[in-house]
Amino acid sequence: MSSTTFEAIGLNTDLNNKLMEFGITEPSPVQVQAIPAILSGADVLARSQTGTGKTLAYLLPLLQSIDPELKSTQKLILAPTQELAMQIVREGEKYGEQHGIGVLGLIGGAAVKRQVEKLRLHPQLVVGTPGRVRELIEVRKLKMHTVSTIVVDEVDQVFQLGGAGDVDRILRSALRDRQLVFLSATVSADTANLVKREMNQPVEIGIDPDQSTAAGLSHYYFVSEERDKMNMLRRLIHQYKTKKAIVFVNMTETIGEVEAKLNHLGIAAKALYGDADKMARSSVLSGFRSGKFRVLVASDVAARGLDIEGLDVVVNYDPPTDSEHYVHRAGRTGRMGRTGTVLSIVTSRQLFIMKKFTKELQIQLDERTLFGGKVVDPASAPQTEREGNRRDKKELSADNSRRSSETRAPEMNSGTPIIARKPLTTTNRPITANSSVVTSKPVQAESNRNGSKVQAAPETTDTAQGTPTDASPKKEAFRGGKPAEMKRLSKSEKERARKNKGAPKWLKDKPSRD
Repeated sequence: MSSTTFEAIGLNTDLNNKLMEFGITEPSPVQVQAIPAILSGADVLARSQTGTGKTLAYLLPLLQSIDPELKSTQKLILAPTQELAMQIVREGEKYGEQHGIGVLGLIGGAAVKRQVEKLRLHPQLVVGTPGRVRELIEVRKLKMHTVSTIVVDEVDQVFQLGGAGDVDRILRSALRDRQLVFLSATVSADTANLVKREMNQPVEIGIDPDQSTAAGLSHYYFVSEERDKMNMLRRLIHQYKTKKAIVFVNMTETIGEVEAKLNHLGIAAKALYGDADKMARSSVLSGFRSGKFRVLVASDVAARGLDIEGLDVVVNYDPPTDSEHYVHRAGRTGRMGRTGTVLSIVTSRQLFIMKKFTKELQIQLDERTLFGGKVVDPASAPQTEREGNRRDKKELSADNSRRSSETRAPEMNSGTPIIARKPLTTTNRPITANSSVVTSKPVQAESNRNGSKVQAAPETTDTAQGTPTDASPKKEAFRGGKPAEMKRLSKSEKERARKNKGAPKWLKDKPSRD
């Protein structure tokens, strides 16, 4: 924090006294540079980490320059999300009420007719989302010819959410000599092009441009299998003993699932959906601020720009899609010089994302694991929990195999012959000299004269000689061609056998006259 006072940088006594009522006595670095520049009427491009006081950096000079006696819209503030817009409205009402300044929020999801009715009261300060503000301008309900200053908060996020066209239309509807103020934690190429096109010799303010996140933040990641992520989330919430935490997920479909599982595990949680109506979202945020539940599950869009007092932990249940989203998620905690913790749960295949963020954001993002009821460095732990889990699974598998073997052992030793499904050969069983192997071929039942079935005896193979031997006398099955005894007969005997083929047995056995 700076040692400069608010009065020294140009704020009047009334606003200074109001700040002191809320315990704010010294301006932050971005406020020290932005407030005098905005009061002078210059165009301003301010880049600073989230949670460094950017909202008051532009809101305080706007309120001071408003003429309460002039019943018309004088200042316009654009915000990327409904929650951030209403948050700015509350701050504007808190500091502008004593001066009789009317503040109106124009956001999507609210009744248009009611907003039109409130515009007839001629509020001096209007805060809204780009889409709804453009809609009211086009139907000629919001007059822009009296607006002298336009502020775009989180300008990069406005562009990412598809608001670039709305912002262009709003700027074209205003006066040519209007003042422009853009603020963001990051400045993209789209923002730089807009600044070059629309601003006139802007004052550029960069607070620690090489530092993307607040200095009081600690960044850690925990490696977990996909199926164990919920258990890891539960353990982290209990381990860090957080009273308020935001859990970020990437997919809207996952929000309800994570909320339900946390509640099932005994952790009070509510979901904040980006497409929910105004009343539902307002109710959830009000309950979270008042401490009715412990965990807020949200996506990037829903939680953009939220300022929750007492929020000390942010958990990335899914890793952010890029470093810019990581900055905005991390900015929900550690605000205005306070400390905070950012935790990320990743799988082994997502480790490269953590390395990428470390390089791009120039932050210290360390791996940690839970061991012995503590958060420790995996390198210093005697054995990480992941290794222990893998060992337990191997031991369980070995134990199951041992039990299965013990179950089969009595059957093998009971004396009951066990017939293998496939014949054993010398290629798949060790053979020793003078040993015999009992092989089992498909056994066909033969019927005796009494009609009972008799099972053929198994055939043995003399492995030393490699010739088959029969355990009982048995004729070799006919394999086609001529029988062996026919091959040893003389030519005349073969002819006789052919002629007597259909003769009775006594005639075949009659000796030849030859």
